[in-house]
Amino acid sequence: MMGKIKVYEYEKCSTCRKALQFLEEKDVDFNRIAIVDKPPTKTELRRMLSYYDGNLKRLFNTSGQVYREMELGKKLPKMSEGEAINLLAANGKLVKRPFVVLKSGGLVGFKEDEWRRAEF
Repeated sequence: MMGKIKVYEYEKCSTCRKALQFLEEKDVDFNRIAIVDKPPTKTELRRMLSYYDGNLKRLFNTSGQVYREMELGKKLPKMSEGEAINLLAANGKLVKRPFVVLKSGGLVGFKEDEWRRAEF
């Protein structure tokens, strides 16, 4: 088994709770990181972006209040990758969660079938 994986999560998020339960049931060793207090780093965000074929929208919590308040649905298509990464790194509430950093790869959100195929 590899070392601990990083799981950026939000305590009040039901999707995060389901994801953590999934990891516990699989006996995966992980570190919980409060995404609001400590958002993923720019390096982690760029790595994750590469796993999702450069689709910036996949990294955003599009149903979140902050995303809607900032009208990012309109702004995101015109934003550079750097601007979007800076925004995500500065505000954990904008990041889709859970945000999981694996040794090779990563996961954003909790889709059980996708998680079953992941190598923890």
